[in-house]
This record gives sequence, C-alpha cells and structure tokens, in this order.
Amino acid sequence: MPDDTLRIDRSAKTLRTLALERMRDAIMDFHFQPGERLVERPLCDQLGVSRSVVREVLRQLEAEGLVQMIPGHGPAVARPDLGRTDEIYELRALLEGIAARACALSATGEQLGTLEQALTDLFDAWSSGTPPAVMRATTKFYEALFEAADKRVAWEIVSGLNVRINQLRSMTIVSTNRREAAIAEMNEIMDAIRARKPEEAEAAARRHVESAWKIARNTLRFDSL
Repeated sequence: MPDDTLRIDRSAKTLRTLALERMRDAIMDFHFQPGERLVERPLCDQLGVSRSVVREVLRQLEAEGLVQMIPGHGPAVARPDLGRTDEIYELRALLEGIAARACALSATGEQLGTLEQALTDLFDAWSSGTPPAVMRATTKFYEALFEAADKRVAWEIVSGLNVRINQLRSMTIVSTNRREAAIAEMNEIMDAIRARKPEEAEAAARRHVESAWKIARNTLRFDSL
C-alpha cells in the first residue's frame, strides 16, 4: 500500500513547487535521514507526481545542498560538510551583526513592531518543537530584521547561505541544549535593538550565530562517529 505521508493536494501552486516544498520539509524534519538514498519510483508514489517532477525537485534540492549525487547510487540526502559550513557561519555572523547594528540605528517604530511580532511568532514555533516551523519563523524574523536595516543585498546573500545549511540548522534546532539558549540570545538582540544600542545589537547577533555554530560543530562530530 503506498505511503501517503508526503502526498500533496492540488492547488494554485504548481505541482513542482508543492513537491519541492514537501520534500524540503521532509528532509529538514528527518523523514529522510542524512545519507539515505532517494529513489524516484517510491517518491513518485509518495508525492503523487510524475517522475519528471521528481527529477526536477531532486535537481533543485541538489542545487540547494540538501541532496547529493553519489556515483553509482544516484541521489541521496546530503550529509553536512564541516569545512563548508565553517565559512558559512562565519559570513552569517558578520552579515547578521551588521544588520542588527543598522536596525538599532535606523528602524522605524512600525518596523520594530513588525520585528517584535516576528519574534513572538518565532518563540511560538519553538514551542511547537517542529523544525520546519521554526525554520520558517526564523526566516521571517531575519527578513524583517534585514528589511528594517535596509540591507536587502545582504539578506539575499544570507538567504543563499542558509539554504546550504538548512539541514544542519534543523539538526541543531532539535538539540536538547539549544532551545533555551537560542531564546535568550534572540531576546538579547531584540533588547539591544529596542534600546537603540547598535554596538550591543551587533555583538548579540554575532554571539547568537557563533553559539549556533558551536552546537552545529558538535552535532556534525557526533553524527560522524
């Protein structure tokens, strides 16, 4: 009997878009494990789409770094790469720090209100314990942060970087020692922005990314044992 866990409903979105979103969430929620092969025929049955759609989705996920092609075996869920992610977290700390600083200096009252609501939504997502929900809420918070900072090019760069480590970010989200620390760190960022203290906002944003990277490094080491 087919596994309907990933099956999608038809809507205004294209089947490719729906299938891509469902597969991306499934990988980040560990429905598929790192290193697990992704076989086209079962995926067609699970998603309820054609083989051509599955192939397009796998190609896109490969471009995002969530899927890798293994010679002689085909596509599989990518395993996070310690060397690559080291640089990504370094760049994230720099750019998110710059955005937090600029936001503290120039954000309007309306923009701060949007940011406050995004933070509340993020904490609600943390309470759900669902990695994809936390990832979406985190993205909305940082999108509001970079928008308030008027750092749109920087946001495009950060978005591209995050796509390549989304699986690893999902792994750290479910870490038992990450949730409370992350909430405290996000509150520090928001407190500094609210108080119009740019240096403190930048430092808090950088600490948050560096703290996440420490957890990520430990996660990668443990996963490789």
